[in-house]
Amino acid sequence: MADVARHAGVSLKTVSRVVNQEPHVRAPLQARVQAAISALGYRRNEAAARLARGATMLTLGLVMENISNEFYARLAAAVEAASAQHEALVVFGSYEESPDKERMLIESMYARGVDSLIVVPSAADHSWLAEHASLTTVFVDRVPLGLESMADAVLLDDVRGGRAATEHLLARGHRRIALISDDDGLSSVHDRASGYRTALRSAGLALDESLVVRGVFDPGQVAYEVGRLLDLPDPPTALFATNNRAAIGILHALRARPERPAYVGFDDFALADVFNPGVTVVRYDVTSLAGSAVDLLLNPSPEPRRVKVPVELVARGSGELPPG
Repeated sequence: MADVARHAGVSLKTVSRVVNQEPHVRAPLQARVQAAISALGYRRNEAAARLARGATMLTLGLVMENISNEFYARLAAAVEAASAQHEALVVFGSYEESPDKERMLIESMYARGVDSLIVVPSAADHSWLAEHASLTTVFVDRVPLGLESMADAVLLDDVRGGRAATEHLLARGHRRIALISDDDGLSSVHDRASGYRTALRSAGLALDESLVVRGVFDPGQVAYEVGRLLDLPDPPTALFATNNRAAIGILHALRARPERPAYVGFDDFALADVFNPGVTVVRYDVTSLAGSAVDLLLNPSPEPRRVKVPVELVARGSGELPPG
């Protein structure tokens, strides 16, 4: 702050008042201080600010589905890295697809004085969180049921990703494209499936419900369902998987079968580029996802905010296979 004060030609106290958003600072002085902050790249030290107020180290909670899943492991690492820039400690918890455990984790963190929460919500109703209005919460990847219009959320562009994956397969001549999806009560899964349906409709194709699989979480379940689809009298020639576990399940299923349908997965995963053919995926920047969530937590607003992280399709071979 002393550097900012020298650069702006103001007192240290004036810089402190601007940084802490105190009233009674004249607009021209505020503008000079903000210009100096931008020029020097100054960032407020949240940990020091808390200690100056007599508080302890800033602690953030991260509640997610299952840290053994690669997406959540990468998200946890990215949240930890983003929080470290503010000298904040991160506490993790996995609810393993149990809404009851999710609520227990959130309430336990609240009771232990966690300052703010990042939550990847389950498909259950989250209106009970309104009881903890003093706890700043940002949701990641999914919109919480019951708080749709009230909560800050950082989301992927799921509709666009689902549509891009399906259009990619359509452009290769596929007309029977199966959808392998998770719980469609989750906003992310719902939106990816919506993109799939939109792409089919735009191509003049009717949705064939016999090619839609919902509610499969485990790669073993996915492998079974893929085998069942490929044994249909008129099987799909391509598949779109709405998450990384489903894409891995497709790989398991195809290992023991002669068919070679095209497929695209949503979420990148380790070794996806090593298989022959490599796995075509819709991917995104997890660092951006985590950084946006931490930024929202540390800059609260009375109005709910939405941040949408872009996605991109990465062609590696599996999504480029022709029909038959």
